[in-house]
Amino acid sequence: MSLRLITEAKTEKLDEVLDFIDGVLEEVGCPMKTVTQINIAAEEIFVNIAHYAYGPEGGSAEILADVADGVAEITFIDGGTPYDPLARPDPDVTLSAEERGIGGLGIYIVKKSMDSVSYDYIDGRNVFTMRKRITG
Repeated sequence: MSLRLITEAKTEKLDEVLDFIDGVLEEVGCPMKTVTQINIAAEEIFVNIAHYAYGPEGGSAEILADVADGVAEITFIDGGTPYDPLARPDPDVTLSAEERGIGGLGIYIVKKSMDSVSYDYIDGRNVFTMRKRITG
């Protein structure tokens, strides 16, 4: 059963989102290193929603969190502008920061630190899901 949080898609709500996710992970005894990895990825996704999904009028974000069979699944849903962060090519991390250009590094880190990530656009909503094994 997924637990759900609905909050304003504003960076000021990041602590609320991370506290929600931490609560779910702590309930199942998730190792601290894994909690940290999930939090870094969750911060990237939520802050991107807060900054880019909606115009000045703002909007909401829904976060679903579930742990089953030793795997944490965190899903972010928003009704903002359709955007698939996974469609963008990975940055060339062999280049220096100056040569690499702006953008893309955050989602690259999410992709590398999670076991799987997926994006769908369903019924007018962006749905980004990340999964991470939390047990050996």
